[in-house]
Amino acid sequence: MEKKQTILELIPQQGILPLYFNKDATVSIEVLKALYSAGIRAVEYTNRGEAALKNFIEMRKVCDTELKGMYLGIGTIKNGEMAQTFIDAGTDYIICPGLVESVAAVADKNKLLWVPGCMTPSEIIKAETLGARMIKLFPGNILGPAFLSAIKEIFPSLLFMPTGGVELDKDNIAGWYKAGVCAVGMGSKLISKQLLENKDYTQITKATKEVLAIIRTIKP
Repeated sequence: MEKKQTILELIPQQGILPLYFNKDATVSIEVLKALYSAGIRAVEYTNRGEAALKNFIEMRKVCDTELKGMYLGIGTIKNGEMAQTFIDAGTDYIICPGLVESVAAVADKNKLLWVPGCMTPSEIIKAETLGARMIKLFPGNILGPAFLSAIKEIFPSLLFMPTGGVELDKDNIAGWYKAGVCAVGMGSKLISKQLLENKDYTQITKATKEVLAIIRTIKP
């Protein structure tokens, strides 16, 4: 099975896509290991700072040598050139905050999954026309589950994943699943600034396991 298809099945199976950035390479690697310990096999590292590329290269090495079966993707990719740089660094997939045609072209050329961020039906239609298979609803807390419920029927072949403001509580996650998501993207609510500052990797593992358990009870 090609990598693209594997990830399209893995993220919904996992039900959550953790995402984070930290300027410290060691912290970034330890968080990756903490998520892996919780049972996570797909992670999005966000391209949010100058150290992102350097850190990503180190994280890639750790995935390849120690974390068997972990798929490492890059997020916050805003142009084709940036996409190519991270493809060269070994990203398994690419996630964008918006709909970026140049990224779609570069990812397709490299047979990689790309997930555009969309906020309107027009953007989703355009993304589908460009060949997108999964859509990131962003920002999720602004759009809300009611938005997806209203448009889902128009896009029977697309997978949807909200990112931004998805809460850790069961009611919030259940609301999204009821609306028809395949997974939820979780950043600072799961891997909080405080946990990163305290280097509390045990708590990151624990919180992730709790979210995975919640998702197992509500997944259709």
